[in-house]
Amino acid sequence: MQTSAVTDLAHTHARPVHWLTTATAMAAVVALAGLLQPDPAGAAGAHGAPAPRPAPDADTARFPLECGGNPSTIAQRATGDLDGDGNPETVAVVHCEAGSGTPPSGIYVLTHGKGTGTPAARVVATLVEPSQQKNVSGFTVSGGAVHATLLGYSTPDVPSCCPDQHEQVSWRWQGGTFVRTAQNQARAV
Repeated sequence: MQTSAVTDLAHTHARPVHWLTTATAMAAVVALAGLLQPDPAGAAGAHGAPAPRPAPDADTARFPLECGGNPSTIAQRATGDLDGDGNPETVAVVHCEAGSGTPPSGIYVLTHGKGTGTPAARVVATLVEPSQQKNVSGFTVSGGAVHATLLGYSTPDVPSCCPDQHEQVSWRWQGGTFVRTAQNQARAV
């Protein structure tokens, strides 16, 4: 065996300064890796697809209601991906505020407005017009469809407190529009 001319090499004996230098370098690498992480809003979802946007905020939408100077009220809201694009839409049940009685409701589908930043939600479909004189109960969004129970009146003589018609309906996005189906035909309750 051949012996080395330099028997005491500096790198063969670790000193505290070497450990401190190594620990400092590792901490710098970990910190740098943490800074270079992608922004959660721009992070990709499964299979590299963009992450879905949050559902539109119904409070930022302008609903096509004529309330005679009174404000409107969002009575119910639900979200779900209705058109299969991977981004949720918001569906809102809205009516004019009234001092008493039960004002008719409208059902509106909302999507994100165009533009940068956080644009207001915009109405892209009206499923029920307030002019139809319907009240909404049993409202849900599930399985890519909107489901609701519509309460109405058979004649103007029926007191507004007590709707006498009951209809369960669903709307599903098909062929570029919302198609309505009724589970039960309108019937008296």
